[in-house]
Amino acid sequence: MLMIRGIVQTLVKTGFFAVILLVPAGTWHWPRALQFLVVYALLSLVSVVALAQFAPASLEARVQRGTAKNQPAADRVVTLFLAVFGLAWFVFIPIDVFRLQLLPLPPLWLTIFGAVLCLAGYGIILASVWQNAFAAPIVGDQSERDHVLINSGLYGRVRHPMYLGVLLFLSGFALWLESVAGAILVPLVFVPFVARILVEEQTLRETLPGYTEYMAETRFRLIPWVW
Repeated sequence: MLMIRGIVQTLVKTGFFAVILLVPAGTWHWPRALQFLVVYALLSLVSVVALAQFAPASLEARVQRGTAKNQPAADRVVTLFLAVFGLAWFVFIPIDVFRLQLLPLPPLWLTIFGAVLCLAGYGIILASVWQNAFAAPIVGDQSERDHVLINSGLYGRVRHPMYLGVLLFLSGFALWLESVAGAILVPLVFVPFVARILVEEQTLRETLPGYTEYMAETRFRLIPWVW
């Protein structure tokens, strides 16, 4: 049942990506977008099956939907901004490629680099989920799941490796789909994620024993030696 829920969510998410990319583009003839959709769907399906077999608790954390009582009010606001900024940015990509063309199309080597960067970001996201069975989609108190501190693997390098993966994923995605302007706008789109990090850390300090000490030991939130 857990695997089925994960597969359904993957198919729905892939369909959603297809709509917000291809409808604004006004055409199906967009090889880069079709490449992304196929690769994303296959990787996501394989990831769901692997997590269901070897890390079911991690998959459960991702497919669950948080309850209002567990989600801080600040995170509800941040989640809204994440949705608005993210949707606007994804819709901007096809509009830029097919209509605005704010900047010249990137050379082939840069689109290939974008695809590699996007896939690397996906790999970091997946590894973060695999290593942390409490990496839920929303911020909240998970003490009812016997929440324990994860401070090894990627989490021994930075405190929020999943968001690092998202940053790489978005940057690579824009280049893969040939929107240099979209890649330049990634820092703006990422502002709500920074707010989410701050809200999440405040919540974890209050609900997860040892997190304050972990923050002192693992100094960097997102990018080693930067922040």
